[in-house]
Amino acid sequence: MKKTNLKIDWATHDAAKYACENWHYSGCLPTGKIVKIGAWEDGKFIGVILFSRGASPHLLTKYNLKQNEGCELTRVALTQHKSQVTRIMKIAINFLKKVCPGIKIVISFADPEEGHHGGIYQGGNWIYTGSSSPTIEYFVKGRWRHVRGAYYSKTEDTPTRKRVGKHRYVMPLIDSLKKKILEYKQPYPKRAKQAMVDDQSTQRQCNTDQHAPLSDNNV
Repeated sequence: MKKTNLKIDWATHDAAKYACENWHYSGCLPTGKIVKIGAWEDGKFIGVILFSRGASPHLLTKYNLKQNEGCELTRVALTQHKSQVTRIMKIAINFLKKVCPGIKIVISFADPEEGHHGGIYQGGNWIYTGSSSPTIEYFVKGRWRHVRGAYYSKTEDTPTRKRVGKHRYVMPLIDSLKKKILEYKQPYPKRAKQAMVDDQSTQRQCNTDQHAPLSDNNV
């Protein structure tokens, strides 16, 4: 069997936007400054891994880290692929470490409201540290947004909904930090019986793949 050639490199804004809109359950590109890392198999674009500072300014507080010493993995937006998601994520994080050597920690969240328990993080040996606090979302400009993202757009009549906390997973990038993070370790949550799978490509498929960037030459 021919071995799949997996490549990780920078992705353009347009490629990241396409992947998120077509291959991620949220259907949108996150706001703010984003580190956009693309993935290719045998020269074909299969999606992106996106990193950012995250929605909460207190994301790194409990680890006594500055804002520029950690980040949030905010999107895993992939179409059908042969490589394991955990492998794609691991290589993407190693790529991030090389271009941003000051990063000491990566945090990501799995949303149980969407049927996610964090299987891709468990498969990659991330440390589970419990759930974030419950929050409220507002329906603004055609989609549900976190209270912080909707603050300046919401009105008294804006529809709202309550959301349970998300599962929090942590990946330390330096050995000296791992011991501290392990102090917060909790048992992995189990998949709900009717939960959607954690393979993003299975969750959100569309029939417009012919419009996606085809190779690393045009991304």
